[in-house]
Amino acid sequence: MAKYSKKSQNTVASAMRRKKKGTLTSGRSGKKVTSRKQAIAIGLSEAREKGAKVPAPKKKKSAKKRTVAKKRTVAKKRASPKKKAAKKSGSGRTTAKKRSTSRR
Repeated sequence: MAKYSKKSQNTVASAMRRKKKGTLTSGRSGKKVTSRKQAIAIGLSEAREKGAKVPAPKKKKSAKKRTVAKKRTVAKKRASPKKKAAKKSGSGRTTAKKRSTSRR
């Protein structure tokens, strides 16, 4: 079964044509739409208003869930110990001296 009806496809197509023509504007600010994705989203929302068969828009996470998730990531970052740089061994001179004394 199709997710989108023919009517909704036509509305999106007309929104794309208006975008290419330069007459498609966003709702709140009234600025000219230049993004292809935004033009598709506007076409789908217009189709929903007309009553065409279109799936509901994806809902954003609530602010409470976002803050909880953010706190978890911050806690994980704090919990992980930082790796220290490995100390370099002594210079080659000391090892050479030790070798020379051991040969005697």
